Amino acid sequence: MSRLSNLARRIDDAVFDSDRLVEDLLPVDLRDRYSVTSYRSAAAVLQQRAPEELAAIIRVLRQFTISRNEIRAPGGNRMSATTRFAQYAAAENFHEEVRIKADLLVQLTAGKGDSAPEVDRIIREDFIHNHMVDFWRGRVAFDYEWNSKDQTYDRDLYAFRSFFEAGVIDVGVIVTRELSNDFFKSLGNCLDKFGNETDKTVSAKFGASTTGTHKLISRIAAGRSGGCPVLVLGILPGNITPG
Repeated sequence: MSRLSNLARRIDDAVFDSDRLVEDLLPVDLRDRYSVTSYRSAAAVLQQRAPEELAAIIRVLRQFTISRNEIRAPGGNRMSATTRFAQYAAAENFHEEVRIKADLLVQLTAGKGDSAPEVDRIIREDFIHNHMVDFWRGRVAFDYEWNSKDQTYDRDLYAFRSFFEAGVIDVGVIVTRELSNDFFKSLGNCLDKFGNETDKTVSAKFGASTTGTHKLISRIAAGRSGGCPVLVLGILPGNITPG
Protein backbone atom coordinates (compact mmCIF):
# COMPACT_ATOMS: atom_id res chain seq x y z
CA MET A 1 0.00 0.00 0.00
CA SER A 2 2.82 2.41 0.84
CA ARG A 3 4.38 1.74 -2.59
CA LEU A 4 1.09 2.60 -4.27
CA SER A 5 0.84 5.76 -2.15
CA ASN A 6 4.30 6.79 -3.30
CA LEU A 7 3.28 6.28 -6.92
CA ALA A 8 -0.04 8.10 -6.56
CA ARG A 9 -0.37 11.56 -8.03
CA ARG A 10 -2.86 14.29 -7.24
CA ILE A 11 -5.38 15.23 -9.91
CA ASP A 12 -6.48 18.57 -8.45
CA ASP A 13 -5.32 20.32 -11.61
CA ALA A 14 -7.52 18.01 -13.68
CA VAL A 15 -10.70 19.19 -11.99
CA PHE A 16 -9.91 22.57 -10.38
CA ASP A 17 -8.54 25.22 -12.72
CA SER A 18 -5.32 27.07 -11.94
CA ASP A 19 -5.47 30.66 -10.74
CA ARG A 20 -3.79 31.70 -14.00
CA LEU A 21 -6.78 30.42 -15.99
CA VAL A 22 -9.41 32.22 -13.92
CA GLU A 23 -7.67 35.45 -12.87
CA ASP A 24 -9.26 37.47 -15.68
CA LEU A 25 -12.81 36.25 -15.04
CA LEU A 26 -13.64 39.09 -12.64
CA PRO A 27 -12.96 42.78 -13.35
CA VAL A 28 -10.18 44.35 -11.29
CA ASP A 29 -12.60 46.21 -9.00
CA LEU A 30 -14.15 42.92 -7.80
CA ARG A 31 -11.00 40.93 -7.12
CA ASP A 32 -10.63 42.09 -3.50
CA ARG A 33 -14.34 41.48 -2.91
CA TYR A 34 -14.76 37.91 -4.19
CA SER A 35 -12.52 34.87 -4.45
CA VAL A 36 -12.91 32.58 -7.46
CA THR A 37 -12.65 28.79 -7.64
CA SER A 38 -13.38 27.08 -10.95
CA TYR A 39 -14.20 23.36 -11.19
CA ARG A 40 -14.06 21.49 -14.50
CA SER A 41 -13.38 24.62 -16.57
CA ALA A 42 -16.46 26.45 -15.24
CA ALA A 43 -14.83 29.85 -15.86
CA ALA A 44 -14.11 28.99 -19.49
CA VAL A 45 -17.60 27.55 -19.98
CA LEU A 46 -19.14 30.80 -18.73
CA GLN A 47 -16.92 32.94 -20.92
CA GLN A 48 -17.46 30.88 -24.05
CA ARG A 49 -20.96 29.41 -23.69
CA ALA A 50 -22.77 32.00 -21.56
CA PRO A 51 -21.05 35.40 -21.91
CA GLU A 52 -24.29 37.36 -21.45
CA GLU A 53 -25.14 35.48 -18.25
CA LEU A 54 -21.58 36.02 -16.99
CA ALA A 55 -21.91 39.76 -17.64
CA ALA A 56 -25.23 39.76 -15.75
CA ILE A 57 -23.67 37.92 -12.80
CA ILE A 58 -20.81 40.43 -12.70
CA ARG A 59 -23.33 43.29 -12.58
CA VAL A 60 -25.07 41.58 -9.64
CA LEU A 61 -21.75 41.10 -7.84
CA ARG A 62 -20.76 44.72 -8.40
CA GLN A 63 -24.00 46.05 -6.88
CA PHE A 64 -24.06 43.61 -3.97
CA THR A 65 -22.50 44.48 -0.62
CA ILE A 66 -23.26 43.49 2.97
CA SER A 67 -22.95 45.86 5.91
CA ARG A 68 -21.41 44.93 9.24
CA ASN A 69 -24.69 45.63 11.04
CA GLU A 70 -26.61 43.36 8.65
CA ILE A 71 -24.30 40.54 9.71
CA ARG A 72 -24.85 41.39 13.37
CA ALA A 73 -28.66 41.60 12.97
CA PRO A 74 -31.08 38.66 13.43
CA GLY A 75 -31.73 36.34 10.53
CA GLY A 76 -29.92 33.51 8.79
CA ASN A 77 -29.72 32.93 5.08
CA ARG A 78 -32.81 35.12 4.48
CA MET A 79 -31.44 38.31 6.01
CA SER A 80 -32.01 41.64 4.28
CA ALA A 81 -28.86 41.31 2.16
CA THR A 82 -30.14 38.00 0.76
CA THR A 83 -33.40 39.63 -0.28
CA ARG A 84 -31.40 42.40 -1.94
CA PHE A 85 -29.26 39.86 -3.80
CA ALA A 86 -32.43 38.23 -5.17
CA GLN A 87 -33.70 41.61 -6.33
CA TYR A 88 -30.48 42.27 -8.23
CA ALA A 89 -30.67 38.84 -9.86
CA ALA A 90 -34.32 39.39 -10.83
CA ALA A 91 -33.39 42.73 -12.41
CA GLU A 92 -30.97 40.79 -14.63
CA ASN A 93 -33.79 38.47 -15.77
CA PHE A 94 -32.83 35.48 -13.65
CA HIS A 95 -35.89 33.41 -12.73
CA GLU A 96 -36.07 32.68 -8.99
CA GLU A 97 -36.59 29.28 -7.30
CA VAL A 98 -36.59 27.24 -10.49
CA ARG A 99 -37.47 23.56 -10.11
CA ILE A 100 -36.82 20.66 -12.45
CA LYS A 101 -39.10 17.63 -12.76
CA ALA A 102 -39.00 14.90 -15.39
CA ASP A 103 -40.38 11.46 -16.21
CA LEU A 104 -38.21 8.90 -18.00
CA LEU A 105 -39.63 7.10 -21.02
CA VAL A 106 -37.88 3.75 -21.65
CA GLN A 107 -38.43 1.99 -24.99
CA LEU A 108 -37.32 -1.59 -25.69
CA THR A 109 -36.87 -2.88 -29.24
CA ALA A 110 -36.09 -6.40 -30.50
CA GLY A 111 -33.74 -6.94 -33.42
CA LYS A 112 -31.22 -4.84 -35.30
CA GLY A 113 -31.57 -1.55 -37.10
CA ASP A 114 -33.73 1.53 -36.77
CA SER A 115 -36.82 -0.35 -37.92
CA ALA A 116 -36.66 -2.96 -35.16
CA PRO A 117 -40.13 -3.31 -33.59
CA GLU A 118 -40.84 -1.95 -30.14
CA VAL A 119 -41.65 -4.73 -27.69
CA ASP A 120 -42.18 -2.76 -24.50
CA ARG A 121 -42.43 0.76 -23.19
CA ILE A 122 -41.96 1.80 -19.58
CA ILE A 123 -42.42 5.19 -17.98
CA ARG A 124 -40.64 6.00 -14.75
CA GLU A 125 -42.50 8.88 -13.19
CA ASP A 126 -40.58 11.44 -11.12
CA PHE A 127 -37.25 10.19 -12.45
CA ILE A 128 -36.01 13.71 -11.68
CA HIS A 129 -38.00 15.07 -8.78
CA ASN A 130 -38.36 18.72 -7.92
CA HIS A 131 -34.72 19.78 -7.47
CA MET A 132 -34.45 23.56 -7.14
CA VAL A 133 -31.88 26.25 -7.90
CA ASP A 134 -32.14 29.78 -6.52
CA PHE A 135 -31.84 31.44 -9.92
CA TRP A 136 -31.75 30.30 -13.55
CA ARG A 137 -31.17 32.04 -16.84
CA GLY A 138 -30.17 30.58 -20.21
CA ARG A 139 -27.60 27.84 -19.63
CA VAL A 140 -26.64 28.90 -16.09
CA ALA A 141 -27.89 27.95 -12.62
CA PHE A 142 -27.02 30.53 -9.96
CA ASP A 143 -27.23 29.99 -6.19
CA TYR A 144 -26.58 32.17 -3.15
CA GLU A 145 -25.81 30.77 0.32
CA TRP A 146 -24.96 33.03 3.22
CA ASN A 147 -25.61 31.27 6.53
CA SER A 148 -27.32 27.90 6.18
CA LYS A 149 -26.30 24.54 7.55
CA ASP A 150 -23.42 23.28 5.45
CA GLN A 151 -25.50 20.28 4.28
CA THR A 152 -27.33 22.81 2.09
CA TYR A 153 -24.38 22.60 -0.28
CA ASP A 154 -25.18 18.93 -0.94
CA ARG A 155 -28.67 19.94 -2.04
CA ASP A 156 -27.32 22.74 -4.25
CA LEU A 157 -24.73 20.55 -5.95
CA TYR A 158 -27.18 17.72 -6.53
CA ALA A 159 -29.58 20.21 -8.10
CA PHE A 160 -26.80 21.47 -10.39
CA ARG A 161 -26.07 17.87 -11.32
CA SER A 162 -29.73 17.16 -12.13
CA PHE A 163 -30.08 20.28 -14.29
CA PHE A 164 -26.78 19.50 -16.05
CA GLU A 165 -27.51 15.84 -16.74
CA ALA A 166 -30.94 16.76 -18.08
CA GLY A 167 -29.23 19.11 -20.56
CA VAL A 168 -30.76 22.27 -19.07
CA ILE A 169 -27.53 24.03 -18.01
CA ASP A 170 -23.85 24.06 -18.93
CA VAL A 171 -22.55 25.42 -15.61
CA GLY A 172 -23.55 26.18 -12.01
CA VAL A 173 -22.43 29.25 -10.03
CA ILE A 174 -22.58 29.59 -6.24
CA VAL A 175 -21.97 32.80 -4.29
CA THR A 176 -21.19 32.09 -0.64
CA ARG A 177 -19.04 33.52 2.12
CA GLU A 178 -15.30 33.24 2.60
CA LEU A 179 -14.89 34.99 5.93
CA SER A 180 -12.73 33.77 8.81
CA ASN A 181 -13.77 33.29 12.40
CA ASP A 182 -11.42 36.12 13.33
CA PHE A 183 -13.39 38.42 11.03
CA PHE A 184 -16.66 37.50 12.77
CA LYS A 185 -15.00 38.00 16.17
CA SER A 186 -14.06 41.52 15.08
CA LEU A 187 -17.78 42.35 14.72
CA GLY A 188 -18.42 41.87 18.46
CA ASN A 189 -21.92 40.98 19.63
CA CYS A 190 -25.14 40.39 17.73
CA LEU A 191 -27.99 42.89 17.60
CA ASP A 192 -31.65 42.22 18.37
CA LYS A 193 -34.48 43.24 16.03
CA PHE A 194 -34.52 46.71 17.62
CA GLY A 195 -30.81 47.28 16.99
CA ASN A 196 -29.77 46.72 20.61
CA GLU A 197 -26.64 44.74 21.39
CA THR A 198 -27.20 41.24 22.82
CA ASP A 199 -25.02 38.85 24.83
CA LYS A 200 -24.52 36.51 21.84
CA THR A 201 -21.34 36.95 19.81
CA VAL A 202 -21.36 37.15 16.04
CA SER A 203 -18.73 34.39 15.86
CA ALA A 204 -21.10 32.05 17.74
CA LYS A 205 -23.85 32.81 15.22
CA PHE A 206 -21.59 31.67 12.39
CA GLY A 207 -20.57 28.35 13.84
CA ALA A 208 -18.54 25.43 12.57
CA SER A 209 -21.54 23.70 10.95
CA THR A 210 -22.58 26.67 8.81
CA THR A 211 -21.71 27.51 5.23
CA GLY A 212 -18.25 28.56 4.00
CA THR A 213 -16.25 28.13 0.81
CA HIS A 214 -13.92 25.50 2.29
CA LYS A 215 -16.90 23.23 3.02
CA LEU A 216 -18.34 23.78 -0.43
CA ILE A 217 -15.07 23.15 -2.26
CA SER A 218 -14.45 19.91 -0.35
CA ARG A 219 -17.86 18.65 -1.47
CA ILE A 220 -17.17 19.63 -5.07
CA ALA A 221 -13.82 17.81 -4.90
CA ALA A 222 -15.71 14.72 -3.72
CA GLY A 223 -17.76 14.79 -6.92
CA ARG A 224 -21.11 15.84 -5.46
CA SER A 225 -21.96 17.83 -8.60
CA GLY A 226 -21.11 14.96 -10.95
CA GLY A 227 -19.71 16.26 -14.21
CA CYS A 228 -21.33 19.69 -13.90
CA PRO A 229 -18.78 22.53 -14.01
CA VAL A 230 -19.14 24.73 -10.92
CA LEU A 231 -17.85 28.24 -10.25
CA VAL A 232 -17.53 29.27 -6.59
CA LEU A 233 -17.47 32.98 -5.74
CA GLY A 234 -16.45 33.60 -2.13
CA ILE A 235 -17.55 36.81 -0.38
CA LEU A 236 -14.41 38.41 1.10
CA PRO A 237 -14.01 41.10 3.81
CA GLY A 238 -13.55 43.62 1.00
CA ASN A 239 -17.26 43.21 0.21
CA ILE A 240 -18.35 44.11 3.76
CA THR A 241 -19.19 47.78 4.28
CA PRO A 242 -19.11 49.82 7.54
CA GLY A 243 -22.26 50.51 9.50
